[in-house]
Amino acid sequence: MGNQLWLLRHGEAEPHGVRPDEERRLTPRGEDQSRAAGAALAALELPFQHIYTSPKVRARETARLAAQALGVEPVVLAGLAEGFDAQDARELLQAAGADERVLIVGHNPDFEQVVHDLTGARVDFKKGGVAGVRLDGTRGELVALLRPRELDRISPTPR
Repeated sequence: MGNQLWLLRHGEAEPHGVRPDEERRLTPRGEDQSRAAGAALAALELPFQHIYTSPKVRARETARLAAQALGVEPVVLAGLAEGFDAQDARELLQAAGADERVLIVGHNPDFEQVVHDLTGARVDFKKGGVAGVRLDGTRGELVALLRPRELDRISPTPR
């Protein structure tokens, strides 16, 4: 299988300026996106050994809601707040162990750049969207890119 890195961009959040950036919360739509992402990943039978999240409120809320369907408690990592890069992603996967799947909840533009640096793919990473990357040594392959609307369709949870 190889190690797999799955990236979940936080759901839709309050507009900038409502409160300090690190304290911005999810909107009701963002909450729904987060639940749907977790339910869809569970429906796809993707077990995760680790879930890491940015300390920003909108990411922590996304991780908490998605994790309900995945049965793994999210761990807050300060380095996911901003400046997360491909080397950081490789280190998380290396620490996880062989053939493990890791879910990371965080932000753009970091996530789009990580996907590009690991796979060469240029992606449009929507809020509440998911990308899956399989890493085998130094080679990365984009195995999934799911927008919120696709996750909603996969999710068995009616909305």
